[in-house]
Amino acid sequence: MTTTTLAVLVPLLPFLGAAAGLLLGRTAPGFVRPLAVLPTLTAFALAVLVAVRQGGDKPLDAATQLTPTGSVPIDLALHIDGFAALVAVLVGLVATCVQIYSTGYLRDDPRYPSYAALVSLFTSAMLLVVYSGDLMVLLVGWEIMGICSYFLVGHYWETPEARAASLKAFLVTKLGDVPFLIGLFALATDAGSFRITRILATVADGGLDHPTLVALLLLAGVAGKSAQFPLHTWLPDAMAGPTPVSALIHAATMVAAGVYFVARLLPVFAASSAALVVLAVMAALTMAGSGLAALAQDDIKRVLAYSTIGQLGYMTGALAVGDRGAAVFHLLSHGAFKALLFLAAGVIIHASGTNSLAAMSRMSHLRARVPDAFWTMTVALLALAAIPPFSGFFSKESVLGAAEHAATGHTLTGPVEHVPAAAGWTVLVAGLLTALLTAAYAARLWLLAFRGQGTDAPDHGRQPLPMTVVLWVLAVPSLALGSLAYGRLPDWFDGDDLAPTLTTSVLGTGAALIGALATYAAWRSARARAARAPLGAVAAHPDADAATVEAEAIASHTPAYGDVASAPDPADPGRLLLGPLHRHAAVGFHLDAVYSALFVRPVRAGASLVRFLDREVVDTYVSGAGALPRLLGAAVRKAQTGNVQTYVSALLAGTVVLVVAALVVATGA
Repeated sequence: MTTTTLAVLVPLLPFLGAAAGLLLGRTAPGFVRPLAVLPTLTAFALAVLVAVRQGGDKPLDAATQLTPTGSVPIDLALHIDGFAALVAVLVGLVATCVQIYSTGYLRDDPRYPSYAALVSLFTSAMLLVVYSGDLMVLLVGWEIMGICSYFLVGHYWETPEARAASLKAFLVTKLGDVPFLIGLFALATDAGSFRITRILATVADGGLDHPTLVALLLLAGVAGKSAQFPLHTWLPDAMAGPTPVSALIHAATMVAAGVYFVARLLPVFAASSAALVVLAVMAALTMAGSGLAALAQDDIKRVLAYSTIGQLGYMTGALAVGDRGAAVFHLLSHGAFKALLFLAAGVIIHASGTNSLAAMSRMSHLRARVPDAFWTMTVALLALAAIPPFSGFFSKESVLGAAEHAATGHTLTGPVEHVPAAAGWTVLVAGLLTALLTAAYAARLWLLAFRGQGTDAPDHGRQPLPMTVVLWVLAVPSLALGSLAYGRLPDWFDGDDLAPTLTTSVLGTGAALIGALATYAAWRSARARAARAPLGAVAAHPDADAATVEAEAIASHTPAYGDVASAPDPADPGRLLLGPLHRHAAVGFHLDAVYSALFVRPVRAGASLVRFLDREVVDTYVSGAGALPRLLGAAVRKAQTGNVQTYVSALLAGTVVLVVAALVVATGA
């Protein structure tokens, strides 16, 4: 079987699995789980085979015209280079782990068939984005992911949090997709094609007429899809969906799509120095702001959500300094340990009956109840904090090293010839600050979840085997991917060195250690206050499946603590570290309130005005136009008495009137 055929099957198999799962979900429920797992697992195996055959060599291109358009053609095209081959392997691995995990997590969920089908469709769409060589076909996968996220985030639609989160995710990402679509058409108009290879050739020849405008339009869509400032606000709220969905969105699909898109078309963005500076500023604000917000969250999944936003900021920062190899390296590393973090968080929520870190900090022996989640999450948090030799250290240092090179004027061997020094310094400073914040909130999460004191944590027995096995599978790349890959990946990418540099390694690791030690000191200082202000767990049904426990925990967090994001916990080390900034960081620095004032309220006011004009003005004219004939009809109807004498009298009277009128007219004439 040719490599092209294998590549076609990679996104096709999950799509067929999704279709079969939807058709057989009710009539043959016994086939649902095999149809969820096996096509995705097979697609993962084929993606590995495609990557082995591609081997980082010359890109594989294949195309056939999808439909004649009369102007710019649309081709069903594949473009598989080292970036695409490895990202597809990551997508397949994470999607397979999520599907296996979900068989235990949602074992009693009546909507599991539709859930599993949507996850398969989600996976297929992301693989289409990864392998596509035509921007219009890529857009199809891009938009399918958006609609799948809407349904999956809203899986617990009985809760108002899930309904609001799914709608918010859909609207915010669509807000970015509008300029994104305009940018795609502008790019294709300049290049005369939607084919990625022809667009890159046009850029190399200097054929783009408006590179800055096109790049900024495309960045709007990337900011929405990859949850970058200022369109990042949907991602923390999306934690109202099931935990496996969160793992899939954060690690390998949706948010990774925007970063991958920029990496694929980096020469387009590099054609404008202004676009690179904008991208660097966006990355810096995203990294720093999300780090502060993560330090103030009480919901364990919201901590991880803001963590994802910050790590995506590292990736966009690497792209801003022209090193897409470092960006994709961190995307691969982050995908492994972030999927592990979310799936381990699902086990912890199930065991503790709550998603609140404040409540977990009042529980003893939680780590003994979930030993698999404890050890694997510890590995993942160390990778997140970029502590050597875990994978996150090597990938994050490749980003900081690229920023240092850009700041000091070093040139890269990739497609970007010149990067503004301002972009390099912006990413470098923000990256070092974020390294400190990342270690701080990672240490806070570990201490509050696993070093609690108080009543014994609930004992629900051993977690389902599918939920624990995948944790250890993902722990392997979280631990070893970075050290094994940083020397080999340049051959798959643009050839730029990804090895850690001494300066940034010392600064980055030092910042991480400072953040972790400061958090530990704050936790020790605030720990005594926990006994004086006890906060009980938000108990769920202890015998329910993990999905039910999570849905109840999400729904009961706000009634118990007064806020979806934080809890009034004086023993929280994050509150001590942030001081007066804590209340602002807990609500995402009031960006939702700003957007509500600037956009939501004016739109609602405009809608109210339109409704008033429609009902009170337009309807008045319409009603008036109908009222006049009704009045005339009523008057005429009163004359229809059915009395023949009345009719004859009226006829004679009318005749007399006409005769008199005729005489008057004749006399006047």
